[in-house]
Amino acid sequence: MLSSKLSIIISIVKNFAVRLRNLANLNNLLETKNLEPLKALVIPIVRVQNRSLSFRSCMMLSTHNLKHLSKIPTLNAECLILNLEDGVSDEQKPYALVLCALALASHRECDKKLVVRVNALDEGGACEIVYLNSFMPDAIRVPKIRTVADVERALELIDASIEVHLSIETKEAWLALGTLALHPRIKVYYLGVLDLFADLGLSQSLLHPDNPTLHYLLSHFLITTRASGIKAVSFVYQEYKNSDGLRNWLELEKMMGFDAKGCIAPVQVDLIHEMFGHSEGEIARAQKIIKLFEEHRSRGITGFADEQYGFIDEPIYKGALAVLTKR
Repeated sequence: MLSSKLSIIISIVKNFAVRLRNLANLNNLLETKNLEPLKALVIPIVRVQNRSLSFRSCMMLSTHNLKHLSKIPTLNAECLILNLEDGVSDEQKPYALVLCALALASHRECDKKLVVRVNALDEGGACEIVYLNSFMPDAIRVPKIRTVADVERALELIDASIEVHLSIETKEAWLALGTLALHPRIKVYYLGVLDLFADLGLSQSLLHPDNPTLHYLLSHFLITTRASGIKAVSFVYQEYKNSDGLRNWLELEKMMGFDAKGCIAPVQVDLIHEMFGHSEGEIARAQKIIKLFEEHRSRGITGFADEQYGFIDEPIYKGALAVLTKR
C-alpha cells in the first residue's frame, strides 16, 4: 500500500515538473515574439466535448496569460471562459489565440466546460472561429451580436459539433432577444451588463441590487431567455474582493430564478456554488416527492394529495427532478 501511494506521489511530482518545464519553454517562445514556432507546437485533436449545461459558475480566464491557462485542471469553476476579447491587447491577440488552441489540445477531456469568447465577428472573431474549429472547444461565445443576421453568420462559421453561445450586450440584441434562438445549437446567453449600459447611455452608478431598473433588466433577460429554451447566465461581478457585494447580487438573482453567474476569480466561485446550490432539506424534499410520484404513477395515478407536501402532480414532480439535476 505504501509503495503504491509513493508511486502516485512520484508520478504527480514528475507531471508537475514537466508542466513547469513546458511552461518555461512556452514563455521563452513568447519572449522571442516569433509566432511560427509557437504555432508548430499546436496540433488539433479530437476532443470529448462537455455537453453539460448544469454549470453555475462561469469564470473568465485570460488566454494570453500562461500562468492562468496552466491552472485549468485545478480550478473549481464549472465553466471556464477562455477569453480572447476584452482585456487582451491587439498586440497580444495573435499569441492568445494560439495559446488558447494549445490549452484546448492539452485537455482532450475536461470536467469543466471550456468556452472560447472570440472577438466580434468583424473585429477578428470570424477568423478566430475558423482557426479554432479544428480544436473543438465545447462552445464558442460570440460577443457584440446585434441582429439575427449576425447569429446566422455565427452559425455558418462555427463547426456543427460546437455549441453556440451569445453575449447579450448591445441595445439591438436586447430588443431582438426573443428572436435570436435560431437553431438548437444555440445553448447559452450571457448578460454583458457593462457594455449594454454603455450602449444605452446609462451610468454604471445604477448598478446596485436595489435599483428597480436592474430588477426589470434581470427579470426580462431571464424570462425571455428561458422562454426561448436557452440557459441564462447573469453578468460578471468585477469586484472580486467584495464578497458581500457578490452575495447581495446572488441573493437577488437566486430569488429571481437564475442558476449561473459570471466571475473573474476563484475566490468568487465557492460563493456562487453555495448560493446557487440546494440545501440538504431541499434535496431531501425533492427525493421524497419523486419517490411518492413514481409510486403513484405506477398505479396509474398522476395527481394526489400528500399530508406533508400538499398536492403533487407532474409539474411538481418535474420541479423536484430539476432540483436533483442542479445539485
